[in-house]
Amino acid sequence: MWLNTLLLALRSIRRNLMRSFLTILGIVIGVSAVITMVTVGNGATLSVQNQIAGLGTNLLQIRPGQRMGAPGGGGGAPSFREPDATAILSQVSGLLAVAPEARTFATIVADSRNWNSSVIGSTNDWLVTGNWKLLGGREFTDEEQRGGASVCLVGTTVQRELFSGNSALGAMIRVKQITCEVIGVLDSKGQGAFGNDQDDVVLMPLHTLQRRITGHTRVNTLLVSMQDGADPVRVKAALTDLLRERRKLAEGEDDNFNVLDTKQLGETFASTTKVMTMLLGAVAAVSLLVGGIGIMNIMLVSVTERTREIGLRLAIGALEGEVLLQFLIEAVVLSAIGGLIGIVLATGASIGLAHLMDVPFVFNLGVNVMSFVFSAAIGVVFGYFPARRAARLDPIEALRHE
Repeated sequence: MWLNTLLLALRSIRRNLMRSFLTILGIVIGVSAVITMVTVGNGATLSVQNQIAGLGTNLLQIRPGQRMGAPGGGGGAPSFREPDATAILSQVSGLLAVAPEARTFATIVADSRNWNSSVIGSTNDWLVTGNWKLLGGREFTDEEQRGGASVCLVGTTVQRELFSGNSALGAMIRVKQITCEVIGVLDSKGQGAFGNDQDDVVLMPLHTLQRRITGHTRVNTLLVSMQDGADPVRVKAALTDLLRERRKLAEGEDDNFNVLDTKQLGETFASTTKVMTMLLGAVAAVSLLVGGIGIMNIMLVSVTERTREIGLRLAIGALEGEVLLQFLIEAVVLSAIGGLIGIVLATGASIGLAHLMDVPFVFNLGVNVMSFVFSAAIGVVFGYFPARRAARLDPIEALRHE
């Protein structure tokens, strides 16, 4: 009985292919919209998490001022000094490295080419806190760091713009008024969490930048990398106490610096992205309900058109349950076909959008299966009323129907 009923349903769908396609269009759009929104949203969440993780391992960023802003934007709060970094490393336990960072922007010149880039003065610990690897060359020596030698490391963007993709190792570049030798090239890290190009950077010893470019000893940021397993709450409390003491803040006086935990920042961004993904998915799911209403309307029309056929089947001995099952299967098959088409379209759209938005394509089997099951369930819910109406027709009245 099940097989015969399924064949009858498929034969009925095949007789009206265009109408069947228009019937399932709402389901197709709904399923593809839901899956696409969720898939692209998951890819965006993963991209944000990767970008935040690229800032550094268990990284804390300490900047002057009570609020986070642009690097160095302390809002009148006193800047840090290099001894602050030394004191933090020696007096706070559970730390892997501490790097003082001074930053400016300058025009970089190599032969006949020039490029505006971010110039950072720091120590070798800057590479540790930021999870930087060297594509080639070497780090600064202790003598170069202490003496403020004219050496630097460049990012891949600077290398590409100034040397047309050729290696910059050993080349001489001019940063403002000084000429320095490129002793290393930083491995590429791509776009940062805030949309900045992390590879557009020139790194030189802190003393070199302070003495020969900026002319002062101020430090914009302190980068603190915690050891694996360290308690960030305890570390942040110890850092706060130490810096309040060094900056001579009285009890009850507000901090004139802020400590940002990049891990918490990543979790916040990821949570926000997930909420937006769920919201968009819920909005897209409304079209599934519209598609279900469309199926119910068409099935009601189909019952009216096939009244004589239904009456004939009932007259020769078909049970009400068999008629109900036939129309219910038609509705389920329509919605299931729509779900399958929607999954295929959503996969293609998700891959295209992920490539366009430069986010990872994250295939979620659970979402695809759940969308298909939900689309089939819509066929059951919205197909039951027309099927029940067909099954309860009076055979005599149905045979008289014109």
